Amino acid sequence: MNKKQIIGIIIFVALVLAIIGVKLLFNSDGTISERGLTTVYVATGGGKEDFLADEDVQKILKKKYKLNVVFDNWSNGKTVALPLIREAVGLGNQGIANQMASGGNYTIHSDGVSTYDALFTSDQRFYDYYKLQPNKEKNEADRYSVQGGSLTLNTPIVIYSWQKVVDALMKEGIVTEKDGVYYISDMNKLMQYILEGKSWSDIGLTELYGKINIASTDPVTSSPGATYYGLLLSTLSEGQVTNENIGNNLPKLKQFYVKSGYMNNTPADLFERYLKTGMGGQPMIVDYEKSIIDFANSNPDGFKQVKDEVRILYPSPTIWNSHCYAYFTDNGKKLYEAFDDKDIQQIAWERYGFRTGITGGSYDVSSIGIGVPQTITSTVSSLKMDIYNQLIDYLGNGDK
Repeated sequence: MNKKQIIGIIIFVALVLAIIGVKLLFNSDGTISERGLTTVYVATGGGKEDFLADEDVQKILKKKYKLNVVFDNWSNGKTVALPLIREAVGLGNQGIANQMASGGNYTIHSDGVSTYDALFTSDQRFYDYYKLQPNKEKNEADRYSVQGGSLTLNTPIVIYSWQKVVDALMKEGIVTEKDGVYYISDMNKLMQYILEGKSWSDIGLTELYGKINIASTDPVTSSPGATYYGLLLSTLSEGQVTNENIGNNLPKLKQFYVKSGYMNNTPADLFERYLKTGMGGQPMIVDYEKSIIDFANSNPDGFKQVKDEVRILYPSPTIWNSHCYAYFTDNGKKLYEAFDDKDIQQIAWERYGFRTGITGGSYDVSSIGIGVPQTITSTVSSLKMDIYNQLIDYLGNGDK
């Protein structure tokens, strides 16, 4: 056999192996095959479903990291109240799932249950709380041992408003502007205006009817609302909320809560109302920074119509809404490490408004075309679960 024949055979074998590899990697419809991939099961809190389901994110996880990730939807509260197994949310072993639905008692240690590799909460307090031993007096379920994890996706609490409103607040010394970004530099003064019942007309906005107010979701039933009221509590406590000073500030916060009136239960509904009804319907609302970036990406025409009038106000300090990832297994760790991928992080920011890193990543924010700071440095720490429980219980108790 001569040299040319040998080279020809080598090329032929290489082509055959390449074809086999492609068939193993891709299905007949062009999607990536799950053969040869490691499946990772993640109990996942809300607020990031679109990002996790993003086609390009899924491709990166499968092609680059060989991971097939299954994100099961969980409410944050259930992650500590129920055993963290797929059957608890009607998935996995259907026989066990049906028994659990009928009151059957299963734990993460029971035979035949479908366990998780990781937990991806949408609130840092649940991440911190999950790492503690379960409170058996409250019938909390056994928990996995957390091997590692941290804050993974972040977005700060902001106030959305309109140009004329912000101009008036600047004259009152409540809002300041720096490098095209607007900051609420005197949140205490703004809160006092609301508690005193000042009208919009009192600060020169005669075209607006009623009292000065900031619409938010209900902190008693909504995680975003609870995060916002946690920020207000930190503001009243000068950044240091303790079991000793919380009692002095809760009554004032309850007054603020009562004066706020009707509240939406979902931030998406509130943000939609803000955009649709304009300054006359919603002069100021509380939401996450990511909402405007997500809207600009998903509805560019609608964003063009409002971007010159919309104003984003950053409380100084503000508070992060942090989506935190805790892994229990080596497979869960592989996914945790994959979230450091620069392409995944860029998609998280550009399409869905999630920042990464302590101060929010190193993205170019200028392309958004609206006042967004490059980094977020003035923040207060997330409150612990027991503080939030006291806050929510107090606000929800109509007798106080």
